[in-house]
This record gives sequence, C-alpha cells and structure tokens, in this order.
Amino acid sequence: MKLTVSTWNINSVRLRIEQVGRFLAEHRPDVLCLQETKCPNDVFPLKALQSFGYPFVVHMGQKGYNGVAILSRYPFSTTSVMEMCGRADARHITVTLTEAKGASGITIHNFYVPAGGDIPNPDLNEKFKHKLQFMDELRAWGGRSKPTGAPAILVGDLNVAPLENDVWSHKQLLDVVSHTPVETSALEALRGEAGWIDAMRHLRPEPEKIYSWWSYRSPDWAAANKGRRLDHIWLSGDLAGSLRAMDVTRETRGWERPSDHVPVTVTLEL
Repeated sequence: MKLTVSTWNINSVRLRIEQVGRFLAEHRPDVLCLQETKCPNDVFPLKALQSFGYPFVVHMGQKGYNGVAILSRYPFSTTSVMEMCGRADARHITVTLTEAKGASGITIHNFYVPAGGDIPNPDLNEKFKHKLQFMDELRAWGGRSKPTGAPAILVGDLNVAPLENDVWSHKQLLDVVSHTPVETSALEALRGEAGWIDAMRHLRPEPEKIYSWWSYRSPDWAAANKGRRLDHIWLSGDLAGSLRAMDVTRETRGWERPSDHVPVTVTLEL
C-alpha cells in the first residue's frame, strides 16, 4: 500500500481552517500533522476537520500559541504526549496507526520545536536557551527510548535549517536563529544518533535548495525567495527503502492570508 504523510505549521488552525480543507481536498494525504494550531482543546475545530474525510483526530493545544494535532484516515491504537523542559506547552503528540494494511504499527511523532527568539545567545535570550534545552531533551529521548527501533516517522516544524542549502544564504544566516552552528549541529546529532533518515534530503540531496518557510517580512516572498527548510520528515531506517516521493507544496504560501510555512509530504510504498 501507499502511505502519504504531510506536516504543516498552520499558524492558527481556526484562522486557516479553509486552507486546511483545500489542501486536504487537493492532495489527500493519509495523515496530516499540524503544528502551531494556537487553539485550546475546548474550541478545537474537531468536527470541521473530520468533515474533510479524516475521522481520526488527536490534538493537544493551548490558547494563543503552540499546539499540535494529527489527522488520519486510519485509526490509531495509542496516543501520547511528552512534556519537554518541564513545561506543558503542547509541543508533541504521538500516534500508532492500526487497520492500515502495511502501515499498521507505524508510530508517528509530531513535534513543534521552539523558535528561539532573535538573539542566538542563551545567556541573553531565554527563548534561545529553551530551544537548546528542548533539543538536548530530544537527543536524550532518542537515546533512551530508541524510537527508531520499530517503524516510525518523526515530523514537524523543528525550527532549524540544518544544511547549507536549506537556507537562501549560508554565510549571511550563520548568526541568525535557526541556522547557527550550535543549532544545526544539535539537530544533526539528535537525528543521527537515534538513527533517523532525513526523508527530504534522502530523495533530493544537496546542493539542491529546499525551503519550507518564507518570512512574512518580505514584501514579495516569491521574487526574493529567501527561504529556509524548517519543516522536516524523518524515517526510521527500516522505512527508508519504502520512500518513493517527497513534495513541498510551495503554492500554499501564495494563498490568501497564508501560513508562512508550507506543507511537506512524503509517499511510502509499504
């Protein structure tokens, strides 16, 4: 069977519920993982999302910021969340698929890593300190829990562009949060030590440029094309051979009142 999994930082699921519906209608992934839903659980638009053909939905949110959700065409047997850095700030949720033919038993982890603010110095910027601590805990979790010991997919807005060609200018962004050496080395360490495969770069290696985010600050984002690859899909080693396709749905950045992130999708042949 084919399994398609998408990840998208939606930057408010209620504000952009029509865009979610449009993307699902046009692309029909089996699973959509959302970040930055900015929505407390009691007003989460569950019925609206289910009406798009995704009856199985799990979410963890809070008012005004953060928040993660997973929409699926297949049921899942277990759901869980982790509190990172001692904070219940809705940055992780996990499901394990069932009744999905060859996909049954695959665990999907959905993460939203802190952005880190503007100053890349943990002594001067508490947000950047939190981001580095979060990645340290992710690294420890990967070594302790062995998430890649069984079929697994990790997705999300990880808020780091790790490679030189994941940003529009490597040299100009070395001192900019999301591409500083301390962040990129931390992300690659936690990915490599746990045995995750970077699905996007597995199919489209450097030096090809890949972006999934374009700043709202740019007056003409498409013409300037000063993007960064902040959104990621990683696979456990046993799934790497089933990877068939990867798509960055760039056109959503041009929709009315868009998120500054666009969906990323992988297709597996199981």
